[in-house]
Amino acid sequence: MSGGDLRSLAAVSATVTAAMCYVRFAAGRLRPGLPRLAAFLPVLAVLPFLPFAFSAIHPRAISGFFLAWLAEFKLLRLAAGKGPLHPSLPFPAFVAVASGPVRLHGDGPDKAQGTSSGLDLASSAVMAALLAVIVSLYRYQEAMNQYVLLTLYAFHVYLALELVLASAAAAARALLGMDLEPQFDRPYLSASLRDFWGRRWNLSVPAVLRPCVHRPVRARLGTAAGVLATFLVSGLVHELMFYYITLRPPTGEATAFFTLHGACAVAEAWWARHDAWWRPPRLVATPLTLAFVLVTAFWLFFPPITRPGADKLVIAECEAAVAFVRGAGAWAAGSVQSVWTERS
Repeated sequence: MSGGDLRSLAAVSATVTAAMCYVRFAAGRLRPGLPRLAAFLPVLAVLPFLPFAFSAIHPRAISGFFLAWLAEFKLLRLAAGKGPLHPSLPFPAFVAVASGPVRLHGDGPDKAQGTSSGLDLASSAVMAALLAVIVSLYRYQEAMNQYVLLTLYAFHVYLALELVLASAAAAARALLGMDLEPQFDRPYLSASLRDFWGRRWNLSVPAVLRPCVHRPVRARLGTAAGVLATFLVSGLVHELMFYYITLRPPTGEATAFFTLHGACAVAEAWWARHDAWWRPPRLVATPLTLAFVLVTAFWLFFPPITRPGADKLVIAECEAAVAFVRGAGAWAAGSVQSVWTERS
């Protein structure tokens, strides 16, 4: 991250903190409904613009996900008097829960099982090593088959998200006694699209879309409409996420990708209701599901990023990060060796 982006990080953090202070104050004094919503409108209007303070893609995209997606939906829930936010939360916890995929200890579906949302050290080390290998392979991208490269991109997205959020989980747990919401649950074991999107992939997204979109639409128009509306909204917000990455106007391909998956998820549910109908065993269903996700991603999800060359900028940032880590490691090893030699 450049010096300019470090200054932007400080400015964005200060702005978000001040905005959430105002939101918490307003929520504590206004009843849920239109009064709260009206009071929140300035913050809701400002949050999507804050990621543009960053010049690098990674902080712009990550802050966009946290602020323009998760925070917006959580504030809308708070305006309606729904959780997870509440003005009685301590201010540091309120800011963390509002502006990121954070939950209090004991909240959510993990409570009964006592599971942890973070990766253990060994898993994190393995994932970091795999990500470093993938980044190293990018130097041969010109000689790679296009679909091999896109497959590497898919693994890159998964590993990078896991590692970033695992690191944040450790910090949140140590500083605030809080956990990040679990982001992934072995998506490579998904046996259906409903399993993949609803229970295994980027779980903080369905955690906000279910109460904000799916349940209200389902209550009025039925389950199928709720599913389709949820995927449609996800597609529209992904258009915004892609804009943060590419700084190019939306193409509609992300919306088409998620609309297609929503329609297929509805078809899956319809088929599953017929107990007597054939369905593939899990050993077959899992590779079929993953193949469908990858093929449709090659077709609709990745092109808006690769077409303007944003993937090359992402790779350059990753290579710079890997080089920095290697340099820091070499410096640390040299320092230890020097101290050891002097003492010997």
